[in-house]
Amino acid sequence: MSASVEPDAEQSALGYEQARDELAEVVRRLEAGGLSLEDSLALWERGEALATVCERRLAGARQRVEQALAAVQPPAEEQ
Repeated sequence: MSASVEPDAEQSALGYEQARDELAEVVRRLEAGGLSLEDSLALWERGEALATVCERRLAGARQRVEQALAAVQPPAEEQ
């Protein structure tokens, strides 16, 4: 089961690289262990929100590339 956690305004404002780096730190801390259940859950939720930010940034970049390619490629000729 995958639950989506929506990013807050601060997380949504992060660029891809910032969100990715922070997500990597969240994963590192979770893997290190030693956290209380509440702290682990809070970190997990933050990680889910950061992953959502990364996915959205990548989707936006993919769309921009597709639009740029469509603008420079001639339409396929009908046969």
